[in-house]
Amino acid sequence: MNEVRMQGFNPLAAPQREFAMGESGHMPIGVVLEISGAGTRISLDLDRLSAAAQDGDPSIAMAGQVGSQVKIRVGSGWLLASIRNQKSDTTVPGGIVADADFLGEGVEEPSTGRIHGFRRGVTRYPTPGALVYPAGTGDLRQVYAGDGRQAIQIGTVYPTRDIRAGLYIDALLGKHFALLGSTGTGKSTSAALLLHRICEQAPEGHIIMIDPHGEYAAAFRDTGVILDVSNLRMPYWLMNFEEHCEILVTAHGEERQLDCEILGKCLLEARSRNRLAEQIGKITVDSPIPYLLSDLSVILGNHMGKLDKGHSSAPYMRLKNKLDELKGDPRYQFLFSGMLVGDTMAEFISTLFRLPSRGRPISIIDVSGVPSEITRTVVAVLSRMVFDFAVWAREERTRPILLVCEEAHRYVPSEKNADGSSVGRILSRIAKEGRKYGIALGLITQRPSDLAEGVLSQCGTIIAMRLNNDRDQAFVRAAMPEGARGFLDAIPALRNRECVICGEGVAIPVRAAFDDLEESRRPASADPSFTQLWSTSGGEEDMVLRTVQRWRAQGR
Repeated sequence: MNEVRMQGFNPLAAPQREFAMGESGHMPIGVVLEISGAGTRISLDLDRLSAAAQDGDPSIAMAGQVGSQVKIRVGSGWLLASIRNQKSDTTVPGGIVADADFLGEGVEEPSTGRIHGFRRGVTRYPTPGALVYPAGTGDLRQVYAGDGRQAIQIGTVYPTRDIRAGLYIDALLGKHFALLGSTGTGKSTSAALLLHRICEQAPEGHIIMIDPHGEYAAAFRDTGVILDVSNLRMPYWLMNFEEHCEILVTAHGEERQLDCEILGKCLLEARSRNRLAEQIGKITVDSPIPYLLSDLSVILGNHMGKLDKGHSSAPYMRLKNKLDELKGDPRYQFLFSGMLVGDTMAEFISTLFRLPSRGRPISIIDVSGVPSEITRTVVAVLSRMVFDFAVWAREERTRPILLVCEEAHRYVPSEKNADGSSVGRILSRIAKEGRKYGIALGLITQRPSDLAEGVLSQCGTIIAMRLNNDRDQAFVRAAMPEGARGFLDAIPALRNRECVICGEGVAIPVRAAFDDLEESRRPASADPSFTQLWSTSGGEEDMVLRTVQRWRAQGR
């Protein structure tokens, strides 16, 4: 690391006629001390910073503060850097030492001295002794103006009042994204805002959102299709063998292995009875061929009656009893809707993936009414359908699909929290391989440290709101690029509906405040007001009766 010794010499105090008022009308505030590949150490002058704080430009007024941007002269151009930290040091001129991370570079606009033609990365480095200037609003406007790629506007760049924060759509979706934030930070509303902006930009898009709490139906009732237990009608025969086992097999240990073997044989025989199997020829137990539940039950009974089966009838009885239980449970009607079944696979895919979208590009899959013991299996089926469809439609050059998972840590848990369910495996596979097949993955979670290892690192763009947990902060810090370290330190101090964005979706790491969203377009995720709701009474008896009626009917 190169270093300049400042003893007895202060570049800021030396005559600098050529720099006095030529840099957008502002004097230098510091000087470079050391240079490394990713950043620099600079000396800041306290008197110059105090003078800059009186400037009417909010960006200039914040010059030198943690999270602010500065620019460094390199030849005839500018190098932009972000202040990561600062400390008092009386051994250097100015009295303050700060570390800064390089963000990118641009040429100088001759008439104003501002940064122009900004691009990420560094090709030329400054030398120790180079002067450091505040980056004003005019500079930042050029930086955040973008490079002509299609973008959506989601908020305002901090600390400016009017510079818009944009996200490049192709980069955001093409390499996955994650929205992270503790409970109460405005994460759900921000997610709704992001999806609304995408839908506005792409009205013929194809978006599927897994909604575990039934929050987003209110936000997309006019622009999307809401699917829940009342109208989802997910064909049970679309489940593969592993997913059948998760629902129908209740035994453990060696008994579970035996039950799965029996179920596999009987399931393949049931699928083979469909005339589609005859047309296709050789099928497997995973083939999405319709079959009758009654056929599966009869086949189980026939095998149970054979004398040469080599074991007791207990496994068959367990499977038949579980199958009868599910058929008679009203909570499972969205899955096991009846004894008769038709080939509705194409219709189901068209509705689920919005093909065609008909002006409603998003499907909200409300799984809050799904029995908790099979919620993960249902999400696994939906996610696998997205992946398999993309794989088999690759020759058709079909349109990309965005899959958004709210409460992602529930479905893609870390190894210590994993329960072996299939949903974690398929979502991890989508995270690793999905972009090759045109699948974009959006993960929304309040506990990033509980996500499966490596999944967050697959997200090319990370939108981090306030995180209160130290483990979560450390997890996000490890997943973010080195150049965003200065922004990461601000995550615990972010206000509600503020975020730090870094990665492929933005020109440079940015701290931004999300736009306000109209009341009618917000999800139903607001916290209840205890003081307001506990200050009135009346109608409780009728409310309890209505609730009990819905409870008993297992409906919402």
